[in-house]
Amino acid sequence: MAFDAALAARIRKQLGKRAGLAEKQMFGGLAFLLNGNMCVGVHGDEMIVRVEPEETDKLLRGRHVRMFDLTGRPMKGWLLVGAKGLTTASGVGKWVKAGLAYAGSLPKKR
Repeated sequence: MAFDAALAARIRKQLGKRAGLAEKQMFGGLAFLLNGNMCVGVHGDEMIVRVEPEETDKLLRGRHVRMFDLTGRPMKGWLLVGAKGLTTASGVGKWVKAGLAYAGSLPKKR
């Protein structure tokens, strides 16, 4: 599956330069990892966001947000934000911030 390269560039801009940040092709798209833990990514024209699992139900009430589910067994803490929810820099930035906060709270992977 091809992913939206323009969205990836917008996410990169929001992420900025920080220690421990890496990119990796995953889920048929592109993932951004902080210290080995995925924080955000691009799947098609949507943004994958990894958040605190306990926040899932609250965040799903937002517009243009749904569970990220490739297997038929969705997991709390993995969200997809549709393109309509990413039309502004602040819209992208909000989700990048959420993904970074959660990934930053996890132990570093080797």
